[in-house]
Amino acid sequence: MKMLINGKFEDKEETFNVINPYNNETVDTVPISDRGDVKKAISAANMAKGEIQDMSSRKVSECLYSAYESLKAEQKKIAKTITEETGKPIKDSLGEMARSVETLKFAAEEAKRIYGETVPLDAGIGGKGFFAFTQKIPLGVVAAITPFNYPVNLAIHKIAPAIAAKNTVILKPSLQAPLAAMILAEIIDAEFPNGVINTVTGYGGEIGDELTVNEDIDKISFTGSVATGLLISNRAGMKKVTLELGGNDPLIVLEDANIEKAVKAAVLGSYLYSGQVCMAVKRIIIDEKIADEFIDLFVKETEKLKIGDPMDPKTDIGPLIDENAAKMVEQSVVESYKKGARPLTGGNRDGNFFEPTILDNITPDMSIVINETFGPVSPIIRVNSVEEAINAANDSEFGLQAGVFTESIKNGLKCANEIETGSVFINKQSTFRTDNMPFGGFKMSGIGKEGVKYAVEDMTRTKLIGMNLR
Repeated sequence: MKMLINGKFEDKEETFNVINPYNNETVDTVPISDRGDVKKAISAANMAKGEIQDMSSRKVSECLYSAYESLKAEQKKIAKTITEETGKPIKDSLGEMARSVETLKFAAEEAKRIYGETVPLDAGIGGKGFFAFTQKIPLGVVAAITPFNYPVNLAIHKIAPAIAAKNTVILKPSLQAPLAAMILAEIIDAEFPNGVINTVTGYGGEIGDELTVNEDIDKISFTGSVATGLLISNRAGMKKVTLELGGNDPLIVLEDANIEKAVKAAVLGSYLYSGQVCMAVKRIIIDEKIADEFIDLFVKETEKLKIGDPMDPKTDIGPLIDENAAKMVEQSVVESYKKGARPLTGGNRDGNFFEPTILDNITPDMSIVINETFGPVSPIIRVNSVEEAINAANDSEFGLQAGVFTESIKNGLKCANEIETGSVFINKQSTFRTDNMPFGGFKMSGIGKEGVKYAVEDMTRTKLIGMNLR
Protein backbone atom coordinates (compact mmCIF):
# COMPACT_ATOMS: atom_id res chain seq x y z
CA MET A 1 0.00 0.00 0.00
CA LYS A 2 1.01 3.60 -0.48
CA MET A 3 0.94 6.68 1.70
CA LEU A 4 -1.90 9.15 1.21
CA ILE A 5 -0.76 12.76 1.04
CA ASN A 6 -2.97 15.57 -0.23
CA GLY A 7 -5.33 13.11 -1.90
CA LYS A 8 -2.58 11.32 -3.83
CA PHE A 9 -0.95 7.95 -3.24
CA GLU A 10 2.81 8.15 -2.79
CA ASP A 11 5.44 5.43 -2.68
CA LYS A 12 9.13 5.36 -1.76
CA GLU A 13 12.09 3.30 -2.91
CA GLU A 14 12.60 1.97 0.61
CA THR A 15 9.73 -0.21 1.80
CA PHE A 16 8.80 -2.36 4.79
CA ASN A 17 7.27 -5.82 4.68
CA VAL A 18 4.19 -6.22 6.86
CA ILE A 19 4.42 -9.78 8.22
CA ASN A 20 1.57 -12.09 9.20
CA PRO A 21 2.59 -13.22 12.71
CA TYR A 22 0.77 -16.55 12.32
CA ASN A 23 2.61 -17.87 9.24
CA ASN A 24 5.38 -15.25 8.85
CA GLU A 25 4.29 -14.53 5.28
CA THR A 26 4.40 -11.02 3.82
CA VAL A 27 0.92 -9.49 3.73
CA ASP A 28 1.91 -6.31 1.87
CA THR A 29 4.58 -3.62 1.81
CA VAL A 30 4.40 0.02 2.85
CA PRO A 31 6.74 2.94 2.16
CA ILE A 32 9.39 4.08 4.61
CA SER A 33 8.88 7.82 4.71
CA ASP A 34 11.32 10.41 5.98
CA ARG A 35 11.11 13.83 7.60
CA GLY A 36 10.52 15.46 4.23
CA ASP A 37 7.45 13.33 3.58
CA VAL A 38 6.05 14.27 6.98
CA LYS A 39 6.57 17.96 6.26
CA LYS A 40 4.77 17.48 2.96
CA ALA A 41 1.83 15.87 4.75
CA ILE A 42 1.79 18.66 7.35
CA SER A 43 1.76 21.26 4.59
CA ALA A 44 -1.15 19.49 2.87
CA ALA A 45 -3.09 19.32 6.13
CA ASN A 46 -2.53 23.02 6.78
CA MET A 47 -3.65 23.96 3.28
CA ALA A 48 -6.82 21.93 3.75
CA LYS A 49 -7.78 23.61 7.04
CA GLY A 50 -9.61 26.43 5.34
CA GLU A 51 -11.69 24.10 3.20
CA ILE A 52 -13.00 21.92 6.02
CA GLN A 53 -13.56 24.89 8.30
CA ASP A 54 -15.61 26.50 5.54
CA MET A 55 -17.88 23.45 5.47
CA SER A 56 -21.07 23.63 7.51
CA SER A 57 -21.40 21.33 10.48
CA ARG A 58 -24.25 19.66 8.65
CA LYS A 59 -22.01 18.99 5.65
CA VAL A 60 -19.22 17.57 7.83
CA SER A 61 -21.78 15.31 9.50
CA GLU A 62 -23.13 14.14 6.15
CA CYS A 63 -19.64 13.34 4.90
CA LEU A 64 -18.88 11.35 8.06
CA TYR A 65 -22.19 9.50 7.69
CA SER A 66 -21.24 8.63 4.12
CA ALA A 67 -17.85 7.35 5.29
CA TYR A 68 -19.68 5.36 7.98
CA GLU A 69 -21.78 3.62 5.33
CA SER A 70 -18.68 2.81 3.28
CA LEU A 71 -16.82 1.49 6.32
CA LYS A 72 -19.81 -0.63 7.30
CA ALA A 73 -19.89 -2.15 3.81
CA GLU A 74 -16.18 -2.99 3.96
CA GLN A 75 -15.94 -4.12 7.59
CA LYS A 76 -15.61 -7.86 6.94
CA LYS A 77 -12.89 -7.30 4.37
CA ILE A 78 -10.99 -4.96 6.67
CA ALA A 79 -11.38 -7.40 9.58
CA LYS A 80 -9.58 -10.00 7.48
CA THR A 81 -6.74 -7.52 6.93
CA ILE A 82 -6.54 -6.87 10.68
CA THR A 83 -6.17 -10.59 11.34
CA GLU A 84 -3.56 -10.99 8.63
CA GLU A 85 -1.35 -8.19 9.91
CA THR A 86 -1.82 -8.62 13.67
CA GLY A 87 -2.63 -12.29 14.25
CA LYS A 88 -5.80 -11.26 16.10
CA PRO A 89 -8.48 -14.00 16.00
CA ILE A 90 -10.95 -13.18 13.25
CA LYS A 91 -13.90 -13.09 15.64
CA ASP A 92 -12.12 -10.36 17.61
CA SER A 93 -11.21 -8.46 14.43
CA LEU A 94 -14.87 -8.51 13.43
CA GLY A 95 -15.68 -7.16 16.88
CA GLU A 96 -13.14 -4.39 16.45
CA MET A 97 -14.67 -3.42 13.13
CA ALA A 98 -18.21 -3.39 14.51
CA ARG A 99 -17.07 -0.99 17.22
CA SER A 100 -15.14 1.12 14.72
CA VAL A 101 -18.18 1.48 12.48
CA GLU A 102 -20.24 2.60 15.47
CA THR A 103 -17.52 5.07 16.52
CA LEU A 104 -17.61 6.71 13.11
CA LYS A 105 -21.38 7.02 13.42
CA PHE A 106 -20.98 8.61 16.85
CA ALA A 107 -18.63 11.16 15.30
CA ALA A 108 -21.08 11.95 12.50
CA GLU A 109 -23.72 12.63 15.14
CA GLU A 110 -21.36 14.63 17.35
CA ALA A 111 -20.34 16.93 14.47
CA LYS A 112 -23.73 18.65 14.89
CA ARG A 113 -23.48 18.98 18.69
CA ILE A 114 -20.48 21.24 19.21
CA TYR A 115 -21.97 23.96 21.37
CA GLY A 116 -20.74 27.12 23.01
CA GLU A 117 -22.54 28.77 25.92
CA THR A 118 -23.61 32.17 27.17
CA VAL A 119 -21.46 33.61 29.96
CA PRO A 120 -23.00 35.95 32.57
CA LEU A 121 -20.26 38.58 32.68
CA ASP A 122 -22.49 40.72 34.87
CA ALA A 123 -21.78 38.26 37.69
CA GLY A 124 -18.33 39.83 37.91
CA ILE A 125 -17.16 43.32 38.78
CA GLY A 126 -17.57 45.65 35.83
CA GLY A 127 -19.54 43.14 33.75
CA LYS A 128 -22.94 44.81 33.83
CA GLY A 129 -24.26 45.57 30.36
CA PHE A 130 -22.24 42.91 28.59
CA PHE A 131 -23.58 40.04 26.53
CA ALA A 132 -21.02 37.27 26.09
CA PHE A 133 -20.88 33.82 24.61
CA THR A 134 -18.28 31.19 23.72
CA GLN A 135 -17.52 29.42 20.49
CA LYS A 136 -15.73 26.11 20.04
CA ILE A 137 -13.30 26.50 17.17
CA PRO A 138 -11.02 23.89 15.56
CA LEU A 139 -7.43 23.48 16.68
CA GLY A 140 -6.10 23.08 13.14
CA VAL A 141 -3.94 20.01 12.45
CA VAL A 142 -4.05 16.87 14.58
CA ALA A 143 -1.32 14.22 14.52
CA ALA A 144 -2.70 10.76 15.29
CA ILE A 145 -0.13 8.12 16.25
CA THR A 146 -1.45 4.61 16.79
CA PRO A 147 -0.15 1.16 17.87
CA PHE A 148 -0.60 -2.30 16.34
CA ASN A 149 -3.12 -3.91 18.64
CA TYR A 150 -6.34 -2.15 17.59
CA PRO A 151 -5.25 -0.64 14.28
CA VAL A 152 -8.66 0.59 13.15
CA ASN A 153 -10.51 1.30 16.40
CA LEU A 154 -7.69 3.30 17.96
CA ALA A 155 -7.23 5.22 14.72
CA ILE A 156 -10.93 6.03 14.34
CA HIS A 157 -11.03 7.32 17.94
CA LYS A 158 -8.52 9.96 16.91
CA ILE A 159 -9.44 10.67 13.29
CA ALA A 160 -13.23 10.84 13.54
CA PRO A 161 -13.50 13.32 16.45
CA ALA A 162 -10.77 15.47 14.91
CA ILE A 163 -12.64 15.77 11.62
CA ALA A 164 -16.01 16.17 13.36
CA ALA A 165 -14.50 19.27 15.00
CA LYS A 166 -13.29 20.47 11.56
CA ASN A 167 -9.61 19.71 12.01
CA THR A 168 -7.34 18.05 9.49
CA VAL A 169 -5.39 14.91 10.35
CA ILE A 170 -2.06 13.20 9.77
CA LEU A 171 -2.21 9.52 10.70
CA LYS A 172 0.96 7.63 11.55
CA PRO A 173 -0.06 3.97 12.08
CA SER A 174 2.15 1.30 13.60
CA LEU A 175 4.65 -0.04 11.10
CA GLN A 176 3.84 -3.54 12.38
CA ALA A 177 0.16 -3.22 11.41
CA PRO A 178 -0.49 -0.23 9.14
CA LEU A 179 -2.70 -1.72 6.43
CA ALA A 180 -6.19 -1.66 7.90
CA ALA A 181 -5.68 1.86 9.23
CA MET A 182 -4.56 3.02 5.79
CA ILE A 183 -7.71 1.54 4.24
CA LEU A 184 -9.73 3.45 6.83
CA ALA A 185 -7.99 6.68 5.87
CA GLU A 186 -8.76 6.08 2.18
CA ILE A 187 -12.45 5.58 2.96
CA ILE A 188 -12.62 8.85 4.88
CA ASP A 189 -10.51 10.72 2.32
CA ALA A 190 -13.05 9.89 -0.39
CA GLU A 191 -15.63 12.06 1.38
CA PHE A 192 -13.53 15.15 2.14
CA PRO A 193 -11.31 17.66 0.32
CA ASN A 194 -7.73 16.61 -0.44
CA GLY A 195 -5.44 16.99 2.56
CA VAL A 196 -8.10 16.63 5.24
CA ILE A 197 -6.63 13.24 6.07
CA ASN A 198 -3.10 12.10 5.26
CA THR A 199 -1.08 9.00 6.14
CA VAL A 200 2.65 8.57 6.65
CA THR A 201 4.34 5.24 7.31
CA GLY A 202 7.79 4.41 8.56
CA TYR A 203 9.95 4.14 11.64
CA GLY A 204 8.78 6.04 14.67
CA GLY A 205 11.89 8.03 15.53
CA GLU A 206 12.26 10.52 12.68
CA ILE A 207 8.59 10.65 11.73
CA GLY A 208 7.36 10.90 15.31
CA ASP A 209 9.90 13.60 16.12
CA GLU A 210 8.76 15.77 13.21
CA LEU A 211 5.11 15.36 14.19
CA THR A 212 6.02 16.27 17.77
CA VAL A 213 8.16 19.36 17.20
CA ASN A 214 6.71 20.83 14.02
CA GLU A 215 5.01 24.14 14.84
CA ASP A 216 2.28 23.53 12.27
CA ILE A 217 0.90 20.64 14.31
CA ASP A 218 -1.66 21.79 16.87
CA LYS A 219 -2.41 18.57 18.75
CA ILE A 220 -0.89 15.13 19.18
CA SER A 221 -3.07 12.17 20.06
CA PHE A 222 -0.83 9.20 20.87
CA THR A 223 -1.43 5.65 22.03
CA GLY A 224 1.65 3.62 22.88
CA SER A 225 4.47 3.15 25.35
CA VAL A 226 5.20 5.23 28.44
CA ALA A 227 8.71 6.01 27.23
CA THR A 228 7.48 7.42 23.91
CA GLY A 229 4.62 9.26 25.62
CA LEU A 230 7.01 11.00 27.99
CA LEU A 231 9.25 11.95 25.07
CA ILE A 232 6.29 13.46 23.23
CA SER A 233 5.15 15.31 26.34
CA ASN A 234 8.61 16.76 26.90
CA ARG A 235 9.08 17.89 23.28
CA ALA A 236 5.57 18.96 22.25
CA GLY A 237 5.87 22.51 23.56
CA MET A 238 2.52 24.32 23.63
CA LYS A 239 0.65 21.69 21.61
CA LYS A 240 -2.32 19.94 23.12
CA VAL A 241 -1.58 16.30 23.83
CA THR A 242 -3.67 13.24 24.60
CA LEU A 243 -1.58 10.29 25.75
CA GLU A 244 -2.88 6.76 26.32
CA LEU A 245 0.11 4.88 27.64
CA GLY A 246 -1.12 1.51 28.78
CA GLY A 247 -2.13 -0.11 32.00
CA ASN A 248 -1.60 -2.76 34.63
CA ASP A 249 -5.26 -3.30 35.22
CA PRO A 250 -6.51 -5.20 38.27
CA LEU A 251 -9.48 -7.51 38.59
CA ILE A 252 -10.57 -7.65 42.23
CA VAL A 253 -12.65 -10.63 43.34
CA LEU A 254 -14.03 -10.16 46.85
CA GLU A 255 -15.30 -12.80 49.25
CA ASP A 256 -18.95 -12.30 48.32
CA ALA A 257 -18.42 -12.32 44.54
CA ASN A 258 -20.29 -14.47 42.08
CA ILE A 259 -17.37 -16.77 41.30
CA GLU A 260 -18.64 -18.12 38.00
CA LYS A 261 -19.18 -14.61 36.61
CA ALA A 262 -15.81 -13.49 37.96
CA VAL A 263 -14.02 -16.42 36.29
CA LYS A 264 -15.72 -15.70 32.97
CA ALA A 265 -14.59 -12.08 33.25
CA ALA A 266 -11.05 -13.13 34.17
CA VAL A 267 -10.75 -15.39 31.11
CA LEU A 268 -12.09 -12.76 28.73
CA GLY A 269 -10.17 -9.93 30.35
CA SER A 270 -6.84 -11.73 30.57
CA TYR A 271 -6.69 -13.41 27.17
CA LEU A 272 -8.47 -11.13 24.73
CA TYR A 273 -6.06 -10.80 21.79
CA SER A 274 -3.51 -12.81 23.77
CA GLY A 275 -3.38 -10.10 26.44
CA GLN A 276 -2.06 -7.50 23.98
CA VAL A 277 -4.60 -4.94 25.15
CA CYS A 278 -3.82 -1.85 27.22
CA MET A 279 -6.87 -2.41 29.43
CA ALA A 280 -6.48 -6.19 29.70
CA VAL A 281 -6.64 -7.80 33.14
CA LYS A 282 -2.98 -7.86 34.17
CA ARG A 283 -3.43 -8.70 37.88
CA ILE A 284 -6.10 -10.80 39.60
CA ILE A 285 -6.51 -9.74 43.23
CA ILE A 286 -8.62 -12.25 45.11
CA ASP A 287 -9.80 -12.79 48.67
CA GLU A 288 -7.97 -15.72 50.26
CA LYS A 289 -11.25 -17.25 51.46
CA ILE A 290 -12.43 -17.99 47.92
CA ALA A 291 -9.09 -18.10 46.10
CA ASP A 292 -8.81 -21.86 45.73
CA GLU A 293 -12.37 -22.26 44.47
CA PHE A 294 -11.88 -19.41 41.99
CA ILE A 295 -8.52 -20.73 40.79
CA ASP A 296 -9.80 -24.28 40.21
CA LEU A 297 -12.54 -23.01 37.92
CA PHE A 298 -10.28 -20.40 36.32
CA VAL A 299 -7.72 -23.05 35.35
CA LYS A 300 -10.43 -25.30 33.89
CA GLU A 301 -11.92 -22.50 31.79
CA THR A 302 -8.51 -21.28 30.64
CA GLU A 303 -7.52 -24.74 29.46
CA LYS A 304 -10.63 -24.85 27.24
CA LEU A 305 -9.32 -22.00 25.07
CA LYS A 306 -8.39 -22.98 21.53
CA ILE A 307 -4.95 -21.92 20.32
CA GLY A 308 -4.35 -21.84 16.58
CA ASP A 309 -5.00 -20.23 13.23
CA PRO A 310 -6.50 -16.78 13.86
CA MET A 311 -8.53 -17.06 10.64
CA ASP A 312 -10.44 -19.96 12.19
CA PRO A 313 -13.63 -18.54 13.79
CA LYS A 314 -13.24 -21.04 16.64
CA THR A 315 -9.75 -19.83 17.60
CA ASP A 316 -9.51 -17.97 20.91
CA ILE A 317 -5.74 -17.46 21.14
CA GLY A 318 -3.60 -16.44 18.19
CA PRO A 319 0.05 -15.44 18.04
CA LEU A 320 1.58 -12.39 19.61
CA ILE A 321 2.57 -9.66 17.19
CA ASP A 322 6.05 -11.14 16.69
CA GLU A 323 8.52 -13.55 18.25
CA ASN A 324 10.31 -10.82 20.16
CA ALA A 325 7.05 -9.93 21.92
CA ALA A 326 6.53 -13.59 22.83
CA LYS A 327 10.09 -13.84 24.14
CA MET A 328 9.56 -10.79 26.36
CA VAL A 329 6.49 -12.42 27.92
CA GLU A 330 8.45 -15.65 28.38
CA GLN A 331 11.25 -13.77 30.10
CA SER A 332 8.84 -12.11 32.55
CA VAL A 333 7.26 -15.45 33.41
CA VAL A 334 10.63 -17.17 33.90
CA GLU A 335 11.80 -14.33 36.16
CA SER A 336 8.68 -14.78 38.28
CA TYR A 337 9.53 -18.48 38.74
CA LYS A 338 12.90 -17.50 40.16
CA LYS A 339 11.14 -15.43 42.83
CA GLY A 340 8.73 -18.18 43.82
CA ALA A 341 5.79 -17.91 41.44
CA ARG A 342 4.04 -21.21 40.78
CA PRO A 343 2.57 -21.99 37.34
CA LEU A 344 -0.91 -23.49 37.46
CA THR A 345 -1.35 -23.84 33.71
CA GLY A 346 0.46 -22.73 30.56
CA GLY A 347 3.82 -20.99 30.65
CA ASN A 348 5.22 -22.27 27.36
CA ARG A 349 6.22 -20.42 24.19
CA ASP A 350 6.15 -21.81 20.66
CA GLY A 351 7.54 -19.28 18.22
CA ASN A 352 5.16 -16.30 18.24
CA PHE A 353 2.65 -18.13 20.42
CA PHE A 354 2.49 -18.06 24.20
CA GLU A 355 0.10 -20.25 26.13
CA PRO A 356 -2.50 -18.67 28.42
CA THR A 357 -0.75 -18.76 31.77
CA ILE A 358 -1.93 -18.58 35.38
CA LEU A 359 0.61 -17.90 38.12
CA ASP A 360 0.10 -18.29 41.87
CA ASN A 361 2.30 -17.24 44.84
CA ILE A 362 2.76 -13.78 43.36
CA THR A 363 4.46 -11.13 45.49
CA PRO A 364 4.47 -7.35 44.92
CA ASP A 365 8.19 -7.25 44.07
CA MET A 366 7.82 -9.38 40.93
CA SER A 367 8.20 -7.62 37.59
CA ILE A 368 5.24 -9.61 36.28
CA VAL A 369 2.96 -7.34 38.35
CA ILE A 370 5.13 -4.22 38.53
CA ASN A 371 5.40 -3.80 34.76
CA GLU A 372 2.78 -4.09 32.06
CA THR A 373 3.02 -7.63 30.70
CA PHE A 374 1.67 -7.50 27.15
CA GLY A 375 0.71 -11.12 26.89
CA PRO A 376 -1.70 -13.85 28.07
CA VAL A 377 -0.53 -14.06 31.68
CA SER A 378 -2.71 -13.99 34.82
CA PRO A 379 -0.81 -13.40 38.08
CA ILE A 380 -2.84 -14.22 41.21
CA ILE A 381 -2.45 -11.92 44.23
CA ARG A 382 -4.14 -13.16 47.42
CA VAL A 383 -5.51 -10.69 49.98
CA ASN A 384 -7.55 -10.88 53.19
CA SER A 385 -9.86 -7.87 53.03
CA VAL A 386 -11.33 -5.25 50.74
CA GLU A 387 -8.80 -2.75 52.13
CA GLU A 388 -5.90 -5.02 51.17
CA ALA A 389 -7.43 -5.51 47.74
CA ILE A 390 -7.67 -1.76 47.13
CA ASN A 391 -4.10 -1.21 48.34
CA ALA A 392 -2.85 -3.94 46.02
CA ALA A 393 -4.80 -2.47 43.10
CA ASN A 394 -3.30 0.98 43.74
CA ASP A 395 0.23 -0.40 44.11
CA SER A 396 1.13 0.44 40.50
CA GLU A 397 2.41 3.36 38.51
CA PHE A 398 -0.49 2.78 36.11
CA GLY A 399 -4.15 3.63 36.55
CA LEU A 400 -6.18 2.91 33.42
CA GLN A 401 -9.19 0.76 34.31
CA ALA A 402 -10.21 -1.72 37.02
CA GLY A 403 -12.86 -4.36 37.56
CA VAL A 404 -14.37 -5.41 40.89
CA PHE A 405 -16.59 -8.41 41.56
CA THR A 406 -18.77 -8.17 44.67
CA GLU A 407 -22.41 -8.52 45.64
CA SER A 408 -22.02 -5.80 48.29
CA ILE A 409 -23.09 -2.29 47.31
CA LYS A 410 -20.98 -0.94 50.17
CA ASN A 411 -17.80 -2.72 49.04
CA GLY A 412 -18.49 -1.91 45.40
CA LEU A 413 -18.78 1.81 46.11
CA LYS A 414 -15.76 1.72 48.41
CA CYS A 415 -13.68 0.24 45.60
CA ALA A 416 -15.12 2.67 43.06
CA ASN A 417 -14.21 5.64 45.27
CA GLU A 418 -10.75 4.50 46.34
CA ILE A 419 -9.22 2.72 43.35
CA GLU A 420 -6.97 5.13 41.45
CA THR A 421 -7.97 4.44 37.85
CA GLY A 422 -9.77 6.35 35.13
CA SER A 423 -12.64 3.86 35.16
CA VAL A 424 -13.86 1.33 37.72
CA PHE A 425 -16.41 -1.30 36.70
CA ILE A 426 -18.41 -3.21 39.27
CA ASN A 427 -19.05 -6.83 38.25
CA LYS A 428 -17.29 -6.36 34.93
CA GLN A 429 -13.68 -6.77 33.84
CA SER A 430 -11.39 -3.90 32.85
CA THR A 431 -11.53 -4.72 29.13
CA PHE A 432 -15.07 -3.36 28.97
CA ARG A 433 -15.44 -0.26 26.81
CA THR A 434 -18.19 1.42 24.87
CA ASP A 435 -17.02 3.90 22.28
CA ASN A 436 -19.02 6.84 23.62
CA MET A 437 -17.67 6.68 27.17
CA PRO A 438 -14.76 8.81 28.44
CA PHE A 439 -11.69 6.60 28.18
CA GLY A 440 -8.31 7.42 29.67
CA GLY A 441 -6.35 6.72 32.80
CA PHE A 442 -4.55 8.30 35.72
CA LYS A 443 -0.90 8.30 36.77
CA MET A 444 1.44 6.85 34.10
CA SER A 445 -1.49 5.57 32.07
CA GLY A 446 -1.63 8.96 30.41
CA ILE A 447 -3.48 12.25 30.17
CA GLY A 448 -6.69 13.28 28.43
CA LYS A 449 -9.78 11.36 27.43
CA GLU A 450 -10.95 9.58 24.32
CA GLY A 451 -14.55 8.65 23.58
CA VAL A 452 -16.08 10.68 20.77
CA LYS A 453 -17.82 13.48 22.69
CA TYR A 454 -14.85 13.91 25.04
CA ALA A 455 -12.30 13.76 22.26
CA VAL A 456 -14.20 16.36 20.25
CA GLU A 457 -14.08 18.72 23.21
CA ASP A 458 -10.31 18.33 23.33
CA MET A 459 -10.03 18.86 19.57
CA THR A 460 -11.31 22.43 19.90
CA ARG A 461 -10.37 25.76 21.48
CA THR A 462 -12.78 28.00 23.37
CA LYS A 463 -13.14 31.59 22.22
CA LEU A 464 -15.10 34.18 24.21
CA ILE A 465 -16.98 36.94 22.38
CA GLY A 466 -18.23 39.81 24.53
CA MET A 467 -20.40 42.75 23.44
CA ASN A 468 -20.77 45.93 25.45
CA LEU A 469 -24.44 46.86 25.11
CA ARG A 470 -24.31 49.99 27.25
